[in-house]
Amino acid sequence: MTASPADALLRLLDIMARLRAPDGCPWDREQDFASIAPYTIEEAYEVADAITRQDMPALKDELGDLLFQVVYHAQMAQEDGAFDFAAVAEAISDKMIRRHPHVFGEAAARDAAAQTAAWEIQKQAEREARRETGTLAGIPPALPALTRANKIARRAARVGFDWPDAEAVLAKLDEEIAELRAEFPAASKARLQDELGDMLFVVVNLARKLDLDPETCLHVANAKFERRFNAVEALLGERGQSPADAGLEAMEAAWQDVKRRER
Repeated sequence: MTASPADALLRLLDIMARLRAPDGCPWDREQDFASIAPYTIEEAYEVADAITRQDMPALKDELGDLLFQVVYHAQMAQEDGAFDFAAVAEAISDKMIRRHPHVFGEAAARDAAAQTAAWEIQKQAEREARRETGTLAGIPPALPALTRANKIARRAARVGFDWPDAEAVLAKLDEEIAELRAEFPAASKARLQDELGDMLFVVVNLARKLDLDPETCLHVANAKFERRFNAVEALLGERGQSPADAGLEAMEAAWQDVKRRER
């Protein structure tokens, strides 16, 4: 018989407590928030990867790993006397009810666009209650750089600091590319980093204007390159060559062959 959600969660909480007990697992006992945080981030990415691959068995497994991370942090917080898992669950439940008055309260029904606008207003009020002032307050520094740049740009755009359209962003991108090109060949590494950073930030804004997620765009590009390069290696292997032995000209020819086959 399948366990109820409550029973399954209690079992997981008990397992976590046992792992952290004095006679529990030595590795688990010595961990802290900072040492576990990288695993938490990694598990979130693995959830996203399973979703991209539409692999439901893997998604179930990865969601379990991510849930374990939440339980892990809650257990450590409980040991420190800060909060426990129940407090985490109660806090998010209260927040969701507070942010959906059109569902749980008496506010008028909203379409998706109206809900998005109301959600942002509510989040701004919560940031102000936490005394986080400023348009860009509360954007986590630990976010992946492309994601954080996207959030920063969206916040700035909400108060009117934005390009009018994608064409204007493309013009700005041309300007940034010219500035980067002008730094060659004598620029310092710090100067090149600064100019390349400007260019990447503009690219993120271009994705935003095209209603695309920059992280997803780069993820797709990575997967495409990986697929094509693996095919190049396989093609060269059929000829008894490795990429290092074949040389750039042969690899480029194989690359173009792979692209033609994909088309």
